[in-house]
Amino acid sequence: MDINNFEEYLKEIEQTTLDSKAVLEEFRLKYLGKKGIIPALFSKMKEVPGELKKDFGARVNEIKVKAEEKIEAVKEQIEALELKKQSADLDLSLEGAPFSAGSLHPLTIIRNRMVDIFSKLGFVVAEDIEIVDDWHNFSALNMPEDHPARDMQDTFFIRKDPDIVLRTHTSSVQVRVMQNQKPPIRTISPGRVYRKDSDATHAPNFHQIEGLFIDKDVSFADLKQTLFYFVQEMFGKDIEVRFRPSYFPFTEPSAEMDIKWKKINHETGKEEASWMEILGCGMVDPAVLENCGINPQEYSGFAFGIGVERITMVKYKIPDIRLFYENDLRFLKQFAGEI
Repeated sequence: MDINNFEEYLKEIEQTTLDSKAVLEEFRLKYLGKKGIIPALFSKMKEVPGELKKDFGARVNEIKVKAEEKIEAVKEQIEALELKKQSADLDLSLEGAPFSAGSLHPLTIIRNRMVDIFSKLGFVVAEDIEIVDDWHNFSALNMPEDHPARDMQDTFFIRKDPDIVLRTHTSSVQVRVMQNQKPPIRTISPGRVYRKDSDATHAPNFHQIEGLFIDKDVSFADLKQTLFYFVQEMFGKDIEVRFRPSYFPFTEPSAEMDIKWKKINHETGKEEASWMEILGCGMVDPAVLENCGINPQEYSGFAFGIGVERITMVKYKIPDIRLFYENDLRFLKQFAGEI
């Protein structure tokens, strides 16, 4: 290729008329394509004497810049003309495209409602990481290694020796709060938790809100009154409740709280009332307080844990927990008016 034709290339670039995208693309390939003029000129660099390489490279680069600038300028002109034509054809009297308003997920709606209820009682939200060590998830909560209560919470292990797990409850957040804050403590810990539940009524991950209140002279009566207030605010003043003795390694005494709710008997098709357990609770075990550096001779407290999915299913009469995770718009649109 003749290396003395630089001015001709520059002149051609300046004078070429590019009036369509097709012509513009042909021009781009001619100069900038893999087999175009610019790559061919650069390939000739090895044939140029050493003292002329710098000037040769500068002239080739000048041609390249001019071609790129021409292409970009014409491209903008063509796009502007197309946009102007589209605007001229636009009928402003036509109705706009319909769109639907988004909404919060039902689990988020109920979680926010629960947080609001407990906030009125002075509980403050505390959140923390979902991957925790064995001590925060088990040992600090009166469940040392090989304790049978660990079987109640089949666990996803991230690592062994030392054990790192996906938290099985948000009690790990409460442990950190007790370690870093002096009583009085009044906190709720909402968040996602993980267990290897595999039957049709459970999911391997779900959402909890756990509450903790520690102060001087806290009693089981305080716990009952707090939970009475919660269920009345959530389900109405006429809700019936009962407490049943239970076992949790981190509380003593422990209880489960049931509410009487109405459900459809699939055999008879009639609505029937029955008891349903909605949460576990109890007085914080003195061993847990000691593990977290709180004197059980001076302070006492209560704790409770509530499954957000269960409360949501009861509140909205949702029959299948899988509906929460399937992203079915037919289901989710039903909550567009909720806040």
